[in-house]
Amino acid sequence: MAELLYRLGRACARRARTVLAAWLAVLVLAGAAFVAFGGTLASSFSIPGTPTAEVTERLQTALPEASGGSGTVVFATEDGSAFTPEQEAEISDRLAAAEEVDGVETAVDPFATQAELADQRQQVEDGRTQIEAGRAQIEDGRTQLAAGQEQLDAARAQLDEGQTQLDAARAQAEAAGALDQAAPQLDAQQAELDAGRAELDAQAATLDKQVTALEDQSTTLEEQSAQLELSAPLLEMASEIRMVSEDGSAAVASVTFTEPNMSIEQQTKDDLVAVFTDDPVEGVQTDFSADITQGVPQVFGVGEAIGLVVAAIVLVVMLGTLVGAGLPILTALIGVGIGALAAMSLSGVVEMSSVTPVLGLMLGLAVGIDYSLFIVNRHRRQLKQGDDVPESIALANGTSGNAVVFAGATVLIALLALNVTGIPFLGLMGTVGALCVAIAVLIAVTLTPALLSMIGTRILSRRERAALAGTEAAEAPGGTGATADTAASGTTAPDGTKPVRPMSTLRAVGTAILAVVALGVIALPALDLRTNLPDGSSEAHDSTQYRAYSTIAEQFGEGTNGPLLVVADLPGEPTEAEALEYQVNVAEELFALDDVVAVAPIGTSEDRTVAAFQVVPAEGPTSESTEELVHDLRALEPLDGDVTLGVAGSASGNIDISDKLAQALPIYLAVVVGLSLVILVLVFRSIFVPVVATLGFILSYFAALGGVVAIYQWGWLSGVFGVETPGPILNFLPTILVGILFGLAMDYQLFLGSGMREAYAHGAPARVAIVQGVRAGRAVVTAAAIIMISVFGGFVFSHSAMIRPIGFALAFGVLVDAFVVRMLLVPALMHLVGDKAWWLPRWLDRILPDVDVEGAALERRHPHHPAGDADPAATTDPGATEPEPARG
Repeated sequence: MAELLYRLGRACARRARTVLAAWLAVLVLAGAAFVAFGGTLASSFSIPGTPTAEVTERLQTALPEASGGSGTVVFATEDGSAFTPEQEAEISDRLAAAEEVDGVETAVDPFATQAELADQRQQVEDGRTQIEAGRAQIEDGRTQLAAGQEQLDAARAQLDEGQTQLDAARAQAEAAGALDQAAPQLDAQQAELDAGRAELDAQAATLDKQVTALEDQSTTLEEQSAQLELSAPLLEMASEIRMVSEDGSAAVASVTFTEPNMSIEQQTKDDLVAVFTDDPVEGVQTDFSADITQGVPQVFGVGEAIGLVVAAIVLVVMLGTLVGAGLPILTALIGVGIGALAAMSLSGVVEMSSVTPVLGLMLGLAVGIDYSLFIVNRHRRQLKQGDDVPESIALANGTSGNAVVFAGATVLIALLALNVTGIPFLGLMGTVGALCVAIAVLIAVTLTPALLSMIGTRILSRRERAALAGTEAAEAPGGTGATADTAASGTTAPDGTKPVRPMSTLRAVGTAILAVVALGVIALPALDLRTNLPDGSSEAHDSTQYRAYSTIAEQFGEGTNGPLLVVADLPGEPTEAEALEYQVNVAEELFALDDVVAVAPIGTSEDRTVAAFQVVPAEGPTSESTEELVHDLRALEPLDGDVTLGVAGSASGNIDISDKLAQALPIYLAVVVGLSLVILVLVFRSIFVPVVATLGFILSYFAALGGVVAIYQWGWLSGVFGVETPGPILNFLPTILVGILFGLAMDYQLFLGSGMREAYAHGAPARVAIVQGVRAGRAVVTAAAIIMISVFGGFVFSHSAMIRPIGFALAFGVLVDAFVVRMLLVPALMHLVGDKAWWLPRWLDRILPDVDVEGAALERRHPHHPAGDADPAATTDPGATEPEPARG
């Protein structure tokens, strides 16, 4: 690899303009691809296979109108008074216009909805009154019918008595033998009695019909009463859900989209916002929830620019020339431009979150500057030793470039390993980050040599060029400098005045204990880590998302900011009445849970087998109580042994993502730790060094997490870091931090540890070799770490609530890893074990390949100045940035 990079560097130096033109062409092509194929970046996250995703898919089939994404538009009067009729009418008109936006399903008019809710409640009261009146009328009818029945019974009794008398008279007439004479009169009386009886039978039949009709009315009335009383609890349980505040000064309009949240086009959101902002309602403040306005984070702002300026200052101080300082920044900008544009050009065909390209930008910029710096600094040192420019470029590319490729490969592998988590958006983040790092490596080993060739000796300052010219003029052949062997032995410093001495054992013990204790204390807050995705409360207080969130929380309750969607699968093929009964039973079970403020039915499927409910929790979507509520809701099923429940909604989805990430983190951490051990054993041919280096990385990782929790969750130093509302930590931050910090930590370990290994291999005592390695690499590692801290630190003040904690975690992680773990803790522990630090079983030593990261064999094949002129500072000079093997 070193020889290949040597030849590549020499070829790029010879064809510098061609290489520069080629990379600029690639940049233009990446920009063209972004313009032609770039799609929409999503502001939310989803993971297939989670309970929320499964419920959402179920709804898309059974109840499509409830499966689309949603957002909230919040209206509030500027003076705090109630809306005027004119303002209400204008808001209603804007919402009607919003429904015409392509991609918007519905925009609910809060005033009409609130009036409907009031009407429904009034209808229930009126229905109860009417039912009571109907019952009274039925009772009156029953009384009247009973009186009529009594009259009929009395008349029937009279007829029976008359019949008896008539029968007696007929018997008397017959006994007297005067029946023939009395027969006409008796027959007439009998006819009257029969007619009266027929009339009574007719009246009795009419009375029976009236009784039957009255009982039917009573049955119908009782059925209506039962249905009314069945529906009444649903209204009662939804009574806390309001669209207009009690004082009439605020209103909430729910907007439903045709597509799920992750698939909503940014143009749809922009057009929706424009309906209200292009023609605002006078006297009304209109704000939008994060679901609508949380678009693509600002790629490069003031904070990022300040970070880049700080990095430039560090480069100027280290390299002593503006040209030299500008070269790493230029190559890094070209690299991140290509990487970010290429990544975003894929957003049209893959589902990409808005954080993904920003993370690639952050990584590409940091490692791009550092990787170019390593090569530039090696080239500068070789020029000051008297090397020719072309040969120095090629050798710097073959030695430091080889280390850059190896370091970049560790970062690349760690980022690509994010795909083992099985979480698509996280794997895509790792892939895009790996792409940007790979481009940074390619830029470093091709464009950097080309630009160095074009710059020539101007990479040195005027003073350095003058000093070099004077040295060459006064230098006699066969100088008497210290030999490489003397330097490697560690007995004499480069100037021959001060021997290189190892640190004392007492100091090593104290340093190790202090470093471990300090990092342990800093890591303690990580024990209280809570993760979620940021909601409107974590946004800047001057943002529309925060105003919308706070207005809803104050006027309607915090839980209204994150309602849950509960879906019930009803058994069998229920009738309409049975479905209503199921709805009431389910709603009552849901309402009985702690931290549930309101429950409202949303609707049922056409076959009435699926019912959806809106559940409003007591607290916001990122609160612990809401998280517990989601788990409690899922623990309810099955209800009555038949009804199964599912929970969806943005709050539920975020909780599912956090749970899934928490489960994947140990697996990913184990993969990275295992990878760390393998790589470091290959590089350092040691068991102890990889173990302590990996344990050091774990300390750095948890210290970084502890710092994040203390500031962004607990609110410590919130004023300094602009944390206006502390809350849960971004749920994918702990996982993404593992991959990135691991790669960077291995970079620093490589550039410091390889110097120690090289000195030890050349005969320096183990404890002296540690000091030589630290001195040789500390300048470039310090500069590289400060540059990374500056670049990452610039994102700490990003306007995006997602980007800020990522920037801090990376900046703070680099700080503690580079300056505490790599420069203090690891050297101290290595000092304590002495020669055992480099012990390796013989069988393992035989089978391990020689990776030769520093390109020592390359230098032996390409001696670039006479051995007698070899610079002994190569391995002992505190100002040297990378160790050089002895040449001869």
